[in-house]
Amino acid sequence: MGVAMAAFTTNDSITKSVTSEMNFGQVMLVRGMFAIVLVAAFAWYQGALRPLRTLMLKPVALRVCGEIGGTITFMAALAHLPLANTSAIFQALPLAITLGAALIFGEPVGWRRWSAIGVGFVGVLIIVRPGLVGFNQFALLALLSVAFCALRDLATRRIPAHIPSLFITLLTTITVTSAGGLIFIPLGGWTPPSTHSLGLLAFTSVLLLIGYQCIITALRTGDISAVAPFRYSALLWAMLLGYVVFGDVPDAMMVLGASIIVASGLYAFYRERIRHRALAAESSGLPPDGL
Repeated sequence: MGVAMAAFTTNDSITKSVTSEMNFGQVMLVRGMFAIVLVAAFAWYQGALRPLRTLMLKPVALRVCGEIGGTITFMAALAHLPLANTSAIFQALPLAITLGAALIFGEPVGWRRWSAIGVGFVGVLIIVRPGLVGFNQFALLALLSVAFCALRDLATRRIPAHIPSLFITLLTTITVTSAGGLIFIPLGGWTPPSTHSLGLLAFTSVLLLIGYQCIITALRTGDISAVAPFRYSALLWAMLLGYVVFGDVPDAMMVLGASIIVASGLYAFYRERIRHRALAAESSGLPPDGL
């Protein structure tokens, strides 16, 4: 999970730097074309290719829609916000997933985790600071991206286990790239990219493949409640890269809001772990030691 977060945040940093040369729709298109070749070759090698009609399955279609919406809104926010601010808002994703699982799937959520969700979104408001000096409307796009990605992750839970994760990644890459091809003209049209930018975007496709494979491996082989908190290492990478690459220094409001989001998220993970231990003890008939 730590490697995945480093790869994704480095990708975001490179992407943000390239948006100074071309619009983010073109970035999605060019980066995606590199990624399609790479992911398709890897999927073919792993024997993970499946019929394209798989896209018609409702959970797969919802996941793809969430990924497209999340990518467009995140890229738009990233182009106009400091890297650390965008990453900090995005750290509310685990809380949004918990909220969605409770509202959509009826998963039980106790008052402590409801409190953690509420406190976490207070942290988001501190970063977004609506109606105050320093408010940036693009922060709302970052928050909308969180909602889209929560839809993506919740839909992923419903995808049949026999469909390989790598093929889902390929479908997602193809559709997101197609979306970039549709929006780059309204956003300003095609700008001939430099060789340097093409090299950077080719590198980001490698980073995306590394990130996706690492996060899938982490979630499939590790205890989710133990692995998931390492998502927050992305914030450290974002602050470091934001300062080194762009010279951004986080202000006090951003640091305070990010700290609240991380603390509430870690507490929610802690309560989730206790809940799973209690359920395991109940199903085994043994006393819940350590609770």
